[in-house]
Amino acid sequence: MANTWGYGAMTNSLGDIQNAKAIIIFGANPAVNHPVGFGHFLKAKERNNAQIIVVDPRMTKTAAKADIYAQIRPGTDIPFMYGMLHLIFKNGWHDEKFINDRVYAMDEVMEEAKKWTPEKVEDVTGVSVEKLMQITRVYSRSTPGTLIWAMGLTQHNIGSSNTRLAPIIQLALGNMGVEGGGTNILRGHDNVQGATDMCCLSHTLPGYYGLSAGSWKYFAKSWGVDYEWLAGRFKDKKMMSAKGFSLSRWYAGVLAGKPGEDKIHNAGTNLKALFVMGNGITSIAQQAKVKEALDDLELIVLADPFVNEAAILTDKQDDVFILPAATQFETSGSVTATNRSAQWRSKVVEPLYESKTDHEVMFELAKRLGFYGEYTKGMLIRENKKEFTFPEDATDEIARIIKTIGLTGWTAERIKKHTDNWHMFDKVSLRGFGPMKGEYYGLPWPCWTETHSGSPILYNISLPVKEGGMGFRNRFGVEREGVDLLAGKGSAPVGSANPDGYPEITAENIEEVLGITLTDEEKAKIGKNWKVDTSNIIAQKCMEAGIAPYGNAKARAKVWTFPDPIPIHREPLHSPRSDLTKAHPTYKDKENHYRVDTKYASVQSEKDWSKDFPVNLVTGRLVNMNGAGVAERGSKYLAALTPEMFCDMHPDLAFNLGIKNGNMIWIHSPEGTKIKVKAKFSFSVSPDRVFLPFHYAGHFQGEDLSHKYPEGTTPYAVGESANTVTNYGYDIITQIPETKGGLCHIEKA
Repeated sequence: MANTWGYGAMTNSLGDIQNAKAIIIFGANPAVNHPVGFGHFLKAKERNNAQIIVVDPRMTKTAAKADIYAQIRPGTDIPFMYGMLHLIFKNGWHDEKFINDRVYAMDEVMEEAKKWTPEKVEDVTGVSVEKLMQITRVYSRSTPGTLIWAMGLTQHNIGSSNTRLAPIIQLALGNMGVEGGGTNILRGHDNVQGATDMCCLSHTLPGYYGLSAGSWKYFAKSWGVDYEWLAGRFKDKKMMSAKGFSLSRWYAGVLAGKPGEDKIHNAGTNLKALFVMGNGITSIAQQAKVKEALDDLELIVLADPFVNEAAILTDKQDDVFILPAATQFETSGSVTATNRSAQWRSKVVEPLYESKTDHEVMFELAKRLGFYGEYTKGMLIRENKKEFTFPEDATDEIARIIKTIGLTGWTAERIKKHTDNWHMFDKVSLRGFGPMKGEYYGLPWPCWTETHSGSPILYNISLPVKEGGMGFRNRFGVEREGVDLLAGKGSAPVGSANPDGYPEITAENIEEVLGITLTDEEKAKIGKNWKVDTSNIIAQKCMEAGIAPYGNAKARAKVWTFPDPIPIHREPLHSPRSDLTKAHPTYKDKENHYRVDTKYASVQSEKDWSKDFPVNLVTGRLVNMNGAGVAERGSKYLAALTPEMFCDMHPDLAFNLGIKNGNMIWIHSPEGTKIKVKAKFSFSVSPDRVFLPFHYAGHFQGEDLSHKYPEGTTPYAVGESANTVTNYGYDIITQIPETKGGLCHIEKA
């Protein structure tokens, strides 16, 4: 299983936000979740009088700094964004030339936008006509504008549609590929982007290579192992191309076959063992199901610097192992920031006591499973070594293999040089000076060759390719239903040998597209296409010709392979508006979604959930708790800031329920689960919704589990997990959990 909780990469950078004249933020709270990065937002106000616009179900600390704040009903971002597009197209505020030259199927988006009048948007979202018009006018007329999102936009069963429509707004306004523009997704931790790039996912190989036989053969060759040996590790070759379980729903792989549980497709067997490395179990929705699955496993192995709370949640007494893992300060290696830049993290101290680094744990496991030689062989190939040095040779192995996102230039030597000379780079543009001239800090990918500058802004055609310029990637053919998918005339990066659109570069078309002639020796060495060309001849020739190896095409507003080719609004499974579920129903139930049959329509249509569960439930972070809170609640001083689990609720809601500030309350979910927490009066939420932080653990449905921690390891703050009451619901494409759009029922304890 693996994590599928990410959507895209930041097109620009945090520093570049200082160039924006307008900043619109959907479902993100950077003042709390990215407090250092939020300084760039405030600098944009200082430098450009940039207008900050926040669209969020609750009044956050970020919203407190906003010029305009819209309190939207959870799960209605698509109607709001279509309301913006309705006004943009109606008033002619769109960039017609940009759309014509660089966007496919925007006309179909325009047709959908016509349906979403400001009055209809107000009814569905709760945002007034006047507020929608004010936001759209300010954002559309204050260019360049940047659009920000985080998990508040993604953690819905239509999260993938949310994160398609947000960039469509930017495309409509011509805000892509420009300084101060782009879609800037805020990652939650320092290496989430790196983990995603290396495919801590179950549906792709590292670097987003697919699970096709061709991709597996490329990696087998690159790792120096026999493809048939690799295929032999699977039950059969069909399983090589099948998506695995996701982190969101691994528990279904254990519980399948029990009454009422979802069916799985896992080669005829349930999951029997769980190996966790550094993932807080409390970050997973459906905690009651997680606990049941943990109890049913044959083996649980938890590698973590702190006591991973899976060990506390489960009642399982045997075959539960906690491995003391080293922290980031006790190891070294590259990490990838939210803007696609690499940094080298140096070891501060040797691993304490008997703790081991993650790679040592994995190496030992590989030895015991009998494939350590094959597992590490790829690190020896680059220079035909007999012994490897970790992590430098692992970093160079990645640079040698991963072409899809352009990591060729990310050698350990270059990354270290950048980190050692961080003071020689401009914080806004990332441009280097002195010995770092001609490069951008951290070599943001794609970094096509070992001399390439890195690419600070994706899709920027105002720069030559060798200096970070590029068009949109050609991934889906050169035409669709008779419509050209390549970029229009004159819309190639500056200095390109081909000024127009062109396909991705292959061994067959390189001479024609680049207007060159390869030598016989080059033809013998070159790979089939740019993605598998380990000779890197394609990338080098492309740099000389000013051509992006991945082509120059139109951005795709219509995704014909998705359930909704054009994003449309679908009500949450547990909607407070049963009238709208008829007009905007969810998807049909989906079979074999990451190996699990997943319910949609059958849940939504089961009953009018709002009658028994009338309150919207929103979850999020606290600035002192960071992620799952395992480490932070172990700090006396951080825990003292928020020593107990709580629920933010509006006084009007509380008074209607007979609840006083500080009372203990029960929060019930449609899943039949409940948590006992303290009521905390707050005007940050409206009377129809409540807010829960998701960092706590150690209590479960009213029971204190503190006695289950090994001696001396009990955190300074324990409490109920918000994810015990988050509702069933998973994105139709990625299976990210719907933790931002559920319902609950509240009563005094």
